[in-house]
Amino acid sequence: MISIDDFKKVEIRAGKILSVETIEGSDKLLKLAVDFAEEKPRQILSGIKKFFTDPQELVGVTCAFVTNLEPREMIGLTSQGMIMAASGGTPEGAADFFTLLKMDCPPGSLVK
Repeated sequence: MISIDDFKKVEIRAGKILSVETIEGSDKLLKLAVDFAEEKPRQILSGIKKFFTDPQELVGVTCAFVTNLEPREMIGLTSQGMIMAASGGTPEGAADFFTLLKMDCPPGSLVK
């Protein structure tokens, strides 16, 4: 359990995905350029590649992102946030699902 004060530390914002690139040598990661209505887009690396036959379908989609995480280095690239998704299924692995938390609001909007 965490306190409400701990939860309030997490900054969740709407981000519009501007571009998606596969990363050579990675079968999991995608490199996203995301607009949060800041001076320039942020680079976000996400291990969601296996869920998309055509990752380009993500371009133009606005999703929820955690935006106040410390930058993280992965395979020589820096990630400046984390996309939010829901997934699950039964303990046996049946009825598994994966979905991004899509939003219908302007980039940079704060989730409260």
